[in-house]
Amino acid sequence: MFDKIPQRDSVSWTTMIVGYNHIGRFENAIRLFVEMIKDRVMPTQFTMTNLLASCAATGALGVGRRVHSFVVKLGLSSYVPVANSLLNMYAKVDLALAQFEEMSKRDIVTWNSMITGYNQRGYDVEALDMFANMLKDSTLNPDKYTLASVLSACANLDKLKLGTQIHAYIIRIGGNSHLEVIAFTALLDGYAKLGDVTPARQIFDSLRDLDVVAWTAMIVGYVQNGLDNDAVQLFNLMLREGPKPNSYTLAAMLSVASTLASLNHGKQIHASAIRSGEVSSVSTGNALINMYAKAGSINDARRVFNLIHWDRDTVSWTSMIMALAQHGLAEEAIELFEKMLTVAIKPDHITYVGVLSACIHVGMVEQGRKQRGNSHLEVIAFTALLDGYAKLGDVTPARQIFDSLRDLDVVAWTAMIVGYVQNGLDNDAVQLFNLMLREGPKPNSYTLAAMLSVASTLASLNHGKQIHASAIRSGEVSSVSTGNALINMYAKAGSINDARRVFNLIHWDRDTVSWTSMIMALAQHGLAEEAIELFEKMLTVAIKPDHITYVGVLSACIHVGMVEQGRSYYSMMTNVHKIEPTPSHYACMIDLYGRAGLLQEAHDFIESMPIEPDVIAWGSLLSSCRVYKNVELGKLAAEKLLLIDPGNSGAYSALANLYSACGRWEDAARIRKSMKDGGVRKEQGFSWVQIQNKVHVFGVEDGFHPQKDEIYKMMEKIWKEIKKLGFVPDSESVLHDLEEELKEQILRHHSEKLAIAFGLISTPENTTLRIMKNLRICNDCHSAIKFISQLVCREIIVRDSTRFHHFKDGLCSCHDY
Repeated sequence: MFDKIPQRDSVSWTTMIVGYNHIGRFENAIRLFVEMIKDRVMPTQFTMTNLLASCAATGALGVGRRVHSFVVKLGLSSYVPVANSLLNMYAKVDLALAQFEEMSKRDIVTWNSMITGYNQRGYDVEALDMFANMLKDSTLNPDKYTLASVLSACANLDKLKLGTQIHAYIIRIGGNSHLEVIAFTALLDGYAKLGDVTPARQIFDSLRDLDVVAWTAMIVGYVQNGLDNDAVQLFNLMLREGPKPNSYTLAAMLSVASTLASLNHGKQIHASAIRSGEVSSVSTGNALINMYAKAGSINDARRVFNLIHWDRDTVSWTSMIMALAQHGLAEEAIELFEKMLTVAIKPDHITYVGVLSACIHVGMVEQGRKQRGNSHLEVIAFTALLDGYAKLGDVTPARQIFDSLRDLDVVAWTAMIVGYVQNGLDNDAVQLFNLMLREGPKPNSYTLAAMLSVASTLASLNHGKQIHASAIRSGEVSSVSTGNALINMYAKAGSINDARRVFNLIHWDRDTVSWTSMIMALAQHGLAEEAIELFEKMLTVAIKPDHITYVGVLSACIHVGMVEQGRSYYSMMTNVHKIEPTPSHYACMIDLYGRAGLLQEAHDFIESMPIEPDVIAWGSLLSSCRVYKNVELGKLAAEKLLLIDPGNSGAYSALANLYSACGRWEDAARIRKSMKDGGVRKEQGFSWVQIQNKVHVFGVEDGFHPQKDEIYKMMEKIWKEIKKLGFVPDSESVLHDLEEELKEQILRHHSEKLAIAFGLISTPENTTLRIMKNLRICNDCHSAIKFISQLVCREIIVRDSTRFHHFKDGLCSCHDY
């Protein structure tokens, strides 16, 4: 009809945009607006309000900004509905506050947009602050939307006392019973989520005019806490005295019947669903299919599935496929999956689990070959199986499936590549990716992310740059997921400047992963102050850090000895951002104290941990005791570590090295003997360097490289020259009781020094050398490489087991800490 209108005005265009918006086709709404502008039709404030809603729903910030500019040009920014829509859009993309502060007029919708935006994104403290500021305006009263968000924030922050005070405020301002029910329901939900159902029930019993939401919240609270009998009793009371249950109530009760596998109980709830008129609801239907399947009645499950044929969603189809597969009806499950594809319902990962389970029962390849007539469906079904086998670690049949596919699409190629990557088969992944570039479709952001993880693992800058070039050619370079993977790859390959460039290029679309990746990169490269500065900037633009972000920030503090700052950030993590510490955070704090020489504080922290200390915790303390030669505490840490992991070679080596460093050679020899008698093998140190796409690996006193004579000759020359510059070998780095001359020979032939010597004879002058090492760099090598960088006028980047060291002009980025 719209296409047949000869002269379309703003009303007709806006009507179509509104229509698309209402049915959730937001991209169509945006495209239609672009056509409207091309047709030189002037939009109205109503057009802009709906268009901004589409931008908010899709997260299309770039389009949203252009629309904002258009709003300003048209002089519509002063209209409160348009300003509210802008606010709502920015609330979903982290820029709401600036827009909010620019608004001269604010109504209840304005405040609600901000409060709800903060609450939905997890900024509950900010939501409550915004609510407090709103109450300062005497012309405004909170409505049910305000209260829902505020009380949700209270529940998330465990501030249920505050929630009770807000309820008191509602009564004080003359709130009606409907508002009281909303407030108490939110509090009830909060207590139930915290597992404290007793006060939740007390709140429930105090409610007047109980509505279906309150009843359902209490029932769901019981179900979430495993109190199925209480849920059943309350549901029966609801049927006798309360409102009709809705689809959420019934879904909760059907989950109880599923858990109990009680067919009779499930049928009673089914009858209640019929009486309440909710039986035709797709959510109730899905819950009924699941319940009947778990209760052993596949025929009843089929009947329900057939009854909801008009409203089936992915969950409906998946529930039925899973039910058939679980009941041994594999062929029927596969047929239903193929039918699902013909009606354009998109399967999810759970659907694929069901299909994979069914195909295993009937013989995977044979069943696949029975499929005829639709190669596209064949590819989708086979890709699901391929993905399943790869995740199970069985890549041989996965590759057989892949090779049997016709009309391979990017999803199939990516599933196979990801399968190789997940199973550590990096070379196979690289070969298949190269084949894809020659013969297959353009890689997408998921393909590129997988390949960039390979480049990160190999620490191969050249390989990573080739994938970067592929990303540019395929048009995926602007994808935030690709950008994040590029930052990570460049950081691990030793090129922090390239990581910075990528981070700056994606400045419009950065998410928590982007900021975290860059903070981690800077910390690993010894740029601790810059990492901390970036973290502070992240907080100012309202991006919420996660637990990995804090690992990066704490690592930065470790590398520069900022003990008090580290304590402060640890406190912020737990108290402000409500992030539960993980073993990684505990290890960071132990390392923070240990590296600063605060060994007793490190030990006290371990003793105060609410979880059992692991190998990393005790290992970190042991490592610090080795540096500061604290034998007693080091011995305790080693004993604790070996109780957890008796075969841990690192504990034996660290304790032996500690004794050696203190001149206790007999004790060191005793530890090494017990290590040998116990069959515990020490981890060997290796260093490697990539020259012209080939990786060269070196061990201590390596005599296997084809250019060994040239390498040793170069190392002898370097050794003499750096000693002239003032280098003094650190014989304490040789942890055996030997003559000084023999110690110096061993030091001269450490693996990283040999890798550097090879790099110098194999690359042009001024080329940056990038050396990777599997263990921590020793003090002698660290000191020597500083002098070598000064001697040869090159930057030498060494990545050891803990971080990067950038050696240049006789200095190191770690500042020798």
